[in-house]
This record gives sequence, C-alpha cells and structure tokens, in this order.
Amino acid sequence: MTDPYLWLEDVTGEDALDWVRARNDVVVQRFGSTDRFADFESRVLAMLDDDTKVAYPGRRGKWLYNFWRDAAHPRGVWRRTTFESYATDAPEWDVIIDVDALAEAEGENWVWGGAGVFRPTQERALVSLSRGGADATVVREFDMETRKFVTEDEGGFVLPEAKSRVGWIDIDTVYVGTDFGPGSLTDSGYPRIAKRWRRGTPLTEAETVYEGEPSDVSISVGYSRHPGYERHWLGRATDFFNEEVFLLDDQGEWQRVDAPTDADVSSYKDWLLIRPKTAWEVGGETYAPGSLIVTNLPAFMAGEREFEVLFTPDAHTSLDGYAWTENHLIVGTLQDVQTKLRVLTPGPDGWTSEDFPDAPPMSSISVNNLDPLEAGDEFMLTTNSFTQPTTLFSTAIGETPTVLKQAPAYFDAEGIEAEQFFATSDDGTQIPYFVVRHRDRRGTPGPTIMNGYGGFEISQTPGYLATAGITWLTRGGTFVIANIRGGGEYGPEWHTAGQKENRHLVYEDFAAVARDLVSRNITTPDQLGAVGGSNGGLLMGVMLTRYPELFGAIVCQVPLLDMKRYHLLLAGASWVAEYGDPEKPEEWAYLSEYSPYQNTDTHKQYPPILLTTSTRDDRVHPGHARKMAALLESQDRTVWYYENIEGGHGGAADNKQSAFKAALVYEFFTQMLVEGRKA
Repeated sequence: MTDPYLWLEDVTGEDALDWVRARNDVVVQRFGSTDRFADFESRVLAMLDDDTKVAYPGRRGKWLYNFWRDAAHPRGVWRRTTFESYATDAPEWDVIIDVDALAEAEGENWVWGGAGVFRPTQERALVSLSRGGADATVVREFDMETRKFVTEDEGGFVLPEAKSRVGWIDIDTVYVGTDFGPGSLTDSGYPRIAKRWRRGTPLTEAETVYEGEPSDVSISVGYSRHPGYERHWLGRATDFFNEEVFLLDDQGEWQRVDAPTDADVSSYKDWLLIRPKTAWEVGGETYAPGSLIVTNLPAFMAGEREFEVLFTPDAHTSLDGYAWTENHLIVGTLQDVQTKLRVLTPGPDGWTSEDFPDAPPMSSISVNNLDPLEAGDEFMLTTNSFTQPTTLFSTAIGETPTVLKQAPAYFDAEGIEAEQFFATSDDGTQIPYFVVRHRDRRGTPGPTIMNGYGGFEISQTPGYLATAGITWLTRGGTFVIANIRGGGEYGPEWHTAGQKENRHLVYEDFAAVARDLVSRNITTPDQLGAVGGSNGGLLMGVMLTRYPELFGAIVCQVPLLDMKRYHLLLAGASWVAEYGDPEKPEEWAYLSEYSPYQNTDTHKQYPPILLTTSTRDDRVHPGHARKMAALLESQDRTVWYYENIEGGHGGAADNKQSAFKAALVYEFFTQMLVEGRKA
C-alpha cells in the first residue's frame, strides 16, 4: 500500500515546511497565547537562565571546565576555572569560547557540541559545533593559548559537517572516523572507517587503521594515555548492543579482547572489567548477567581465564555503573530503583569492599569528576531527589564529603512527597513506579502526568523535578515515573525482556501502571496524561493506538512511529537490534502488531494528542511525527502538531526554546486534564 504522506519525509522541502508552519501557527494560537503559558514560559526560562544555578564542571587535571548558558549568553560560553576558585562563592571563570559571539562573527547558527582537550598539557582542543543542534557537527582545532581556531592552512585538524569521531593520540596525530566519501559510512550513518591522521597532511592521505562493514553501526578508535599503561583500542559495534573490542599489539596488529560481544568491557591500568549481559561460561565458571568480574588484562590477552567476582545481582539489585579513582573502584547499584555506592579496593590478597553512606530514600547519588590520571582519589558526588535540588559534594576515598555547591530550589516543595508503588503487569511481573504529589491529594483522584521510556537499558531514577514543580506539582498536579521493562532498572535482563518480539511487554507494563494509578484512586482515565520522547515517543504512539481508553491526553515528543520504515530513516538502522528488522517477515510480524502508524483504528476513540519534533533532529527523523499527525488529521482526530525548526534530538537549541517547549507541554496538559478543553 502506498504511503500517502511519504512527501512529509522531505525534511526541508518547501511543501513539507509550509505544512509544518501552518500547524505551528495553530498550536501557538491555541496554547502559546494564554496568560498561563506566558507565566509558565517566563518562570522556566528564569530557572534555565538563573546565574545562581550550579555550574556543573568536568575535571581535566587542575582545570574544571563548564559549558554555561544564561540570558546574556543564550548559545552559551565554554569556560574553565581552578578547583580552588570553583570552591568559592564567586568563581573566576576564564571564558575560552563565546558561542554567541562566534555565531554572529561567522554568520552561522552554531550550537555547542563539546570539546576534546589534549592531555596533559591542555594546549589544544578539538571543538565540535553543530548547525541548529543536529548530531552532525563541524570539528575544528582550537589553540587554548592564543584563543583562536587553527585553520587547515595552519596545519589544524578541521572536519566538515558529519557524525564524526575524533580523538587525540599525540599533539600532532589523531584518530578520526568521518564521512570520507561514498561508502565510508555505515547504513546507520556513522563512521565505517577509522584512520590515523597526522598534522600537516590532507585528510585524504590519512592512514586507514580499520574498516568495518556497511551493516555495522559504527567503528571507533582511541588512545589511552595513562603513564605506563598506554594503549590503543578499537571498537567495532556490529549492532547497538554488540561490540567487538580490540587492542593494538606491539607488532601493530589488532588483537581481539575475547569477551562476549554483548558485554560491557573496560580497562584501567592492568585491570580488565567485564559486565556480561547474558550468562557467560568461561574458565569452568558461569557468570550471571549483570554481574561485574575482573581479571588481569595482560594475562587475559595471553589466554588466562581466571576472574574475581566484584558484584552479583539479585532480584532487587542491579549494577548501575562503576568508575575508577587512582587506587579504587566505585560501584553504583540500584536497589528497587534507588541508588547505593560501594568502594572496592584491589590489594595483594584480593579485593576489599566498603559501604559508602546511602542516599536518602527516594533520591539518587552519583559520582562524577573522577580523574585518576591527575586528581588521585579525589572526586565529586551529586545527590538529589524529586523535591530536593542537587547538592554537589567534594570528597576523596576515606574522607567525609563536604558541600561544594547547593542548587537553588525552584518551587515550594512543602507538603510534596514521593512514594513508590508496584503494579502487576499482564504476565504477573511487578513493575515499580514513583508517584510525586502533595500529601493533600491522597485519597482524592486528580490530574496526573505519567512519564515512561522503556528501552535501550536506560534507567529512570529519581531526580529533581524542577520544571514539573514549577508548572504542575505546585498547582495540585501529580507526576508519575514508570520503571517499565526495556530499561535498565533491574539489569540487562530487565532490558532484554522487552526487546524485539517481547516488545509488547513494555507496553503492557505501562498500561498496567496506568490502571494501577486508577485502582489506587490516584487519578481517573480522563485526568491521566502520558508523555514520552524518542523511544518514549514510540511508547506514547502505542498508548494512543492500543490503550486509548486509559488516558485523557498524550504528548508524543521526537518519536519513532512508522516502524515499517524506521530503519531507512537517519540513524534508524542502528536500532534494529532493539526493535527488529521490518525487512524480515518474521520480525515485521511482531512489529506490525504495534507500529502506531500502521495501527490506527477509526472505530476507536482516541484522547487528544500533541506531537512535537524538530526539523534539525538527525537522529529520529521528523517524518515520523509529521506523517502520524497527518494521518490522525485525516481521521478527524483531536491532534496538534508543533515542530521546532532547529534544536536537534533534544528539541531545543537554547534556553528560550527549551522554556517554550516545556510551557507548551504543561499548558496542553492543563487544558486537557484540568479544564477538560478537549476540542
């Protein structure tokens, strides 16, 4: 059957953009012209532009780097300071690049994409800039001393717009993967070929070090410069969840690290850490999915297979992450979606383990700014909860954390509390979810927004609900986070339980939470809204078409919706391992059961839906949202559509756009769920 809305996949076609602008005008008139919207937008923008918010740093030796946006710098500034200055109430920031000034001087719509600073001297940086917030970036070498870009004529490393990967080997050499011309990218649009590029030579003369297959997701090469443990490594991602890891031997050959391709593999000094995602039998032992095991890297490469187990999951506890200080390994776990830390230390008699103080209930704790090369065992901690803003601590192994920075509170959280419940999914699995509301709402059903994701082993953990607090919680609303399968809340098996042919379980879980909210008298179907983006946008599309009776309104952001063609659009081919391949009849059989674009039912009543996306999203094609909106319009559904002309996959390129997007969502939900203005 011919797709009548295929023309809307022409991202920048004039007919398609005229269609977009017409619908944008309707949305702005309906939702963006109220006094309440203006209040929401101004308050969220004030929060985003607030000069007193925490400037979260990234540590590189003695320097703390930060990218900062505020009212005076809507595109942002890249800057740095010392730890000593940062610890004061008024740090002295040294602005390295002012993106607003750069964009104006060059006549480009630059959005910051990050920087790779050469270590240890930090004299040069490889700066990434995107046009309008896309994933594809321009890479330019920057001289940190003269504060000028180094041009190609001056021997600088410069790459045109592409989804490039580039990293330092030494001051005159980089590894690079980019668009080298026809055939150099994978089917997913990422680098297929990795090269070693020397200063002063054209990119066309860079030496090829590895070529992957077009069907691979991507190839990446890097250099670890830890003194005494310098290594060149290579990763060949054959799909989104499987990667072959190689090390360069003394003869210049790539030697495979013989670990399962679906495992997380990392090294530090001579330690090799492996986190298998499926049961792994090796050396006469079987290691559980989601466990963390360690061995000596040189010995492993020589054929030995003896491991020590550092972590084993259980029914309630999973591994959330791990990172090194100079002499210790900090391991984070999730126990029923609440975080805990432990400090593990290698020694001559094996590893020892020590508890780290727990975060308060319904909150999270995370480790950041570890720099084992130059900061020893020092690091930073952040803690936050749904109602308490982030606190940033400075500490070191064996020391009591001291408060460095405290984020301001952006809403009055007095009386607002978080609870955790469990819903029973169709197959009997217990699905955790968090409910955040004012205590006075207990026993009285009220307007509720439910958020979910359910994919790619991404966990939804407690975090400060600043925007929801400003626009929803303090106005009597309830906010819910559903920890459905497909995520990583209970380890890799929680994720794989919702992959491919089991995808229906993800949607059954979300529906089960929606029903549980009603059965607990927290809300009613007419007062229950749902919101999700990207993979969560697909979730919203399925809720609309399969479970419309459970919801009073839906917001679907930067979504996948046409699962018949998703693998042909932008980065879609890289997600076949998550969803399945529609080109294979046996896989299209289950994809076709839920693909929202193919499963609208004219005999069903649908709740009002707001679809949003971005023209500059080069990860999830805006055609998904455009075509779904057009289809729903043709069926006389209550549908609104808004597309930001820039902003990338995040949907916004600066604070003002972010504030507009947030205000739009909460004004929509207020009209639909509180006021009942459906038409």
